[in-house]
Amino acid sequence: MRIAYILAASLLLAGAAEPDRVSKVEIQEWLVPWEKSQPRDPYVGPEGRVWFVGQHADYVAYFAPKEGKFKKYELEPGAGPHTVVVSPEGVPWYAGNRAAHLGKIDPATGKIEKVPMPDPQARDPHTMAFDRRGHLWFTVQGGNFIGRLQPDTKKVDLVRLPHPGSRPYGIVVDSKGHPWVAEFGTNKLATVDPRSLRLTEFELPDPNARPRRLVVSSKDEIWFVDYALGMLGRFVPGTGEFKQWPTPGGPDSRPYGMAIDKQDRIWFVETGPTPNRFVGFNPAGEDYFAMSEIKSGGGSVRHMYYDASDGSVWFGTDTNYLGRARVE
Repeated sequence: MRIAYILAASLLLAGAAEPDRVSKVEIQEWLVPWEKSQPRDPYVGPEGRVWFVGQHADYVAYFAPKEGKFKKYELEPGAGPHTVVVSPEGVPWYAGNRAAHLGKIDPATGKIEKVPMPDPQARDPHTMAFDRRGHLWFTVQGGNFIGRLQPDTKKVDLVRLPHPGSRPYGIVVDSKGHPWVAEFGTNKLATVDPRSLRLTEFELPDPNARPRRLVVSSKDEIWFVDYALGMLGRFVPGTGEFKQWPTPGGPDSRPYGMAIDKQDRIWFVETGPTPNRFVGFNPAGEDYFAMSEIKSGGGSVRHMYYDASDGSVWFGTDTNYLGRARVE
């Protein structure tokens, strides 16, 4: 598909940062009590509970910030949970990344209901996002699918990507109910029509680009981070225009976890440097206005969640911490 492409020439690089223009973000971290469990992909549900998974220790858990308490729900050995999201009713769903299922947890009893993948090739459900109808969209990275679960009927639809190794990764849903996916194995973004399940792909200008995470703005613009080239990008579906900005850390910055706040400001973490750096970008001025190091080191901050109720961004780290960045 033919697209327009603009590389922004005006930006604020870390090597030439102007101290009076770059502010610090307050970051607080809590050590997760289960060692070396790789806590990741937090999601704030009802009552302010911060749900997350332990990918290396087969659990789903939540953290209650006001009380400073953690609670864990054990999963089957080998589940390899990757992401958790919470329905408006307060029901957490997790992706059984190493066990080919999506799981629903009753928070009161800990009872788990598993929905298996209907195709054995859909072996690794990855990242998930609800649409406004309550349908749960998800990626299947190695299996090369985009999926949709209807929680009431447990019906699963799978849309296969046409090119092997596309590695559908991050996923978000726009205001019209269309899921958008970053194809981490290629230089493409993809979307699916929720009625016809027709797949459409959009090719990034640089064949070496590897988009990994993405967010959607209030205008339904798609923002993404290019992990391979160290770029922040914006795609406007209505015009087909791409525009990109080098990240402060440059080509080796490895931008990964990403969020967008209610002002449509973009937040992401550079995982190339140690410690990882939490970075803010203001689309209105097209500049990087905030940057803070993550004191625990981060290792890799893989996914983030913006909580509009208190203007904070939550993340998990490979160094076994949960973190909260106050951005508003």
